[in-house]
Amino acid sequence: MTNKKSLVKDSWSNLRQYTSARIALGRAGGSLKTDDWLDFKLAHARARDAVHGEFDAEALAKELSSIDLPALLVSSRIKDRAEFLKRPDLGRRLDTVSKRLLSESSDTTSDLVIVVSDGLSASAVHAHVADVLSKLMPKLLEASWSLLPLVIARYGRVAIQDEIGALLAAKTALILIGERPGLSATDSLGAYLVHDPNMANTDANRNCVSNIRPAGLNYQKAADTLFYLLSEIKRRQISGVEVKDARVLMDCFIKE
Repeated sequence: MTNKKSLVKDSWSNLRQYTSARIALGRAGGSLKTDDWLDFKLAHARARDAVHGEFDAEALAKELSSIDLPALLVSSRIKDRAEFLKRPDLGRRLDTVSKRLLSESSDTTSDLVIVVSDGLSASAVHAHVADVLSKLMPKLLEASWSLLPLVIARYGRVAIQDEIGALLAAKTALILIGERPGLSATDSLGAYLVHDPNMANTDANRNCVSNIRPAGLNYQKAADTLFYLLSEIKRRQISGVEVKDARVLMDCFIKE
């Protein structure tokens, strides 16, 4: 049993009210306190469970039917979750059946294809995608964006949006995907946007909006940010490092 007199409080402990990160935990002797150590082990177990969690594409397609877009179910070249974790390269490419399906699904250029994929946290996708799209879709429709069918991809990595977008002749691709679980969040959703999707694109050609979840970037703010970036990409016909969120820069300027 720990002697209470040996507990040492960290001088930065007041900062813990501003973050869920594990800072200023203090110590008992030369070690973490027992409750903090057990909390760490629990968070680690939850992160592992999230990484290995399975994706139910059919159930998600049914849930997303309310957004009034037909859904196409595709898969990367990955066969199972174990291979997905070992071969990220195969998660960036579609299998043969999926390529054929998409090739036959569109014969005209459209403004946008929205892709949904499990990534490294299927639970994040199941928890948040429907809410994000429910707030983003009205903005797109009001602005008269031409939309391709929704594509739900099993075992996908971010760059799978390039092959999907290219096959469907989309001017821009947006992928909503589960982010790598951490010790403070296992259900964080990420969004990546790319203009002119093609297999030659690199991460420098993409814009990213991350940490989408109620305890992070909430659904309304995420939808607002995505619509702003999509509008800028459409206006400037470019995406990636040259496209910034000028609203943030302007807000900083005003505050100064």
